[in-house]
Amino acid sequence: MATKPGILSDWPWKPLGSFKYLILVPWVSHSLYSVTCSERDPYYFLIFPFLLVRILHILIWNSVSRYQTAKGTNRIVDKGLEFDQVDRESNWDDQILLSGLVLYLIYMLFPEASGHLPYWRTNGIVLTALLHAGPVEFLYYWLHRALHHHFLYSRYHSHHHSSIVTEPITSVIHPFSELVSYFTIFLIPIVTLLSTRTASIASVFGYMFYIDFMNYIGHCNFEFFPEKLFALFPWLKYFCYTPSFHSLHHTKFRTNYSLFLPIYDYMYGTVDESTDETFEACLKRPKDSPDVVYLTHLTTSDSIYHLPLGFASLASNPQTSKWYLRLMWPFTFVLNLMAWIYGHTFVSERNTLEKLNFQSWVVPRFTKQYLSKRQRKRLNKIIEGAILEADSSGVKVLSLGLLNQKEELNAHGELYIQKFPKLKVKIVDGSSLAAAIVVNSIPKGTSQVLLRGNFDKVSFSIAKYLCEANVQVTTLYQEELTKLLLGLNTNPKESFALSTASYEKKIWLVGDGWNEDEQMKALEGSLFIPFSQFPPKKKRKDCFYHYTPAMRVPPSIKNMYSCENWLPRKAMSAWRIAGIVHALEGWNVHEYGSTTFSLHKIWDAAIHHGFQPLDTPCTN
Repeated sequence: MATKPGILSDWPWKPLGSFKYLILVPWVSHSLYSVTCSERDPYYFLIFPFLLVRILHILIWNSVSRYQTAKGTNRIVDKGLEFDQVDRESNWDDQILLSGLVLYLIYMLFPEASGHLPYWRTNGIVLTALLHAGPVEFLYYWLHRALHHHFLYSRYHSHHHSSIVTEPITSVIHPFSELVSYFTIFLIPIVTLLSTRTASIASVFGYMFYIDFMNYIGHCNFEFFPEKLFALFPWLKYFCYTPSFHSLHHTKFRTNYSLFLPIYDYMYGTVDESTDETFEACLKRPKDSPDVVYLTHLTTSDSIYHLPLGFASLASNPQTSKWYLRLMWPFTFVLNLMAWIYGHTFVSERNTLEKLNFQSWVVPRFTKQYLSKRQRKRLNKIIEGAILEADSSGVKVLSLGLLNQKEELNAHGELYIQKFPKLKVKIVDGSSLAAAIVVNSIPKGTSQVLLRGNFDKVSFSIAKYLCEANVQVTTLYQEELTKLLLGLNTNPKESFALSTASYEKKIWLVGDGWNEDEQMKALEGSLFIPFSQFPPKKKRKDCFYHYTPAMRVPPSIKNMYSCENWLPRKAMSAWRIAGIVHALEGWNVHEYGSTTFSLHKIWDAAIHHGFQPLDTPCTN
């Protein structure tokens, strides 16, 4: 909110929460009913589809903006996004609801709107352009300047300016009364067209789409207008603003007030002196060259919406199944198909810590594809391409996340080291830090644990550490105990044992491939600590569950505004942190295959750089 919220700052339907869309149900239902009764008024029927298009429009712009700023190409402002901004801008759809109400009210109040408007009228289009360039832009300019007066600014407009690093959705984040004042100005062309009987479907809906489009341009935080365009047409700078032009308004506050036509800033002397310089500097900005890359992949078919490039509100919270995503199956199918066709990793997020730049790259493949033997060759080719790209870009460390380091796929990265022995980039599988987090999650004083799941590099490291710490590791079956002893190349009599009372152990270390129904036989209050990349299904409400190996990030980390898969805010997986710590420590070695680090060493290094254990585990 603003620093001193004024009258009518809150939206009227705020108490409705997620049910606010119900306010449009009567009109939507009636318009659909009218179509079935052959009373096909195009204006009335098209309002609801137009609102859906507006939602899709802003989401696409936001994804493109986040992708471009993550890459760094032509980025304008370097400061990072944070969770508080994402939360503050979570009501971006309120203005779409308001516009829907306005369009439906126009239909009720103006007979011309309900009189079967034609799809096109040239005179109406020309009049719309003139009215926008004149009264709309002029009135907006002076209203905007008035909103920067300390009285109105503190009560209303400061809410919008809380976002220094803008996104397309930032453009519509205003208190209710402020946005109503904007809508009043924007209605001047529409009301004039209806009054003069020059309105058309194209002029009404096209004008609103134009306002959206230009609004998103001004808040996208990357410059894309070619310099040659303004060299060929110097006068264009008075009639079309650029992203960098409006970005200066968010960083300087007292300049560049215009809506979309900078001519009024030039007329009244409020153009920022660095406008041209900033524009040219942004266009010359190259793609970011990160120090560390974390290579992850998509999980479920809906996980594409949880990416930082997806829905901002979903990405800012731990990944869970949402019922309304099922209704979006046509879009999900298309996006999944695009991911299948696209055979190259893409940048999803960028962060900084201690002058270290790191990015998350996403392999456009899903978990089910990693479990298919037929896909291994193709997957390895994509991962290999990412490693070579990172190597040529000067990346210091690349850490393999989720199933990108699966034993059956590439033997924890060993395949790539053998194939490219002269790699400069260091490959890290993060298994040592994952094991260190698990052993440090076991309550002090524990004398015995139960190990469940497929034995892998992480579980062997855990078992070895616990053996040295005089904590007994038990298994349920003899073949599991035999495999564990062979994997550790040891045969101690006391540190490892076959469990005789399997379900009386209250500390369970669980990985992949175990029968999760065994949870039902665990004692009340048992603690399940996963050492796998994916969390187990929580089937007990009277037991405790740790997150998959992860740590809380240092406060000094920048540009962290999304959750990593199912982890809470401000948390990173062990495999992601391992690459960062590797680079911060300057370790000039790989961690791949059977190679491991001292658990004490990697844990102390992570703590030294500000990473902290996650909070106490909670019940389901």
